[in-house]
Amino acid sequence: MSIQGYVEYQRREYCKDVRCPTQVELDTHAPGSAEYERVRQTCQANCLHTTWEFHHWLIAKGYLIVRESR
Repeated sequence: MSIQGYVEYQRREYCKDVRCPTQVELDTHAPGSAEYERVRQTCQANCLHTTWEFHHWLIAKGYLIVRESR
């Protein structure tokens, strides 16, 4: 769900911006290939960055974290 006048975070945008070495390696492989999936497991199970780093990156880039009111 997009909010008019805003852009949504794009998958791996943070990883690419901070030049994460795992992301750099991931970019050398074709999506869906065995090597791509092997490297991707590092992201899923043992990310080099913290949620604190990611959260502060979002703030510095002007992102807002929103949710639907209930």
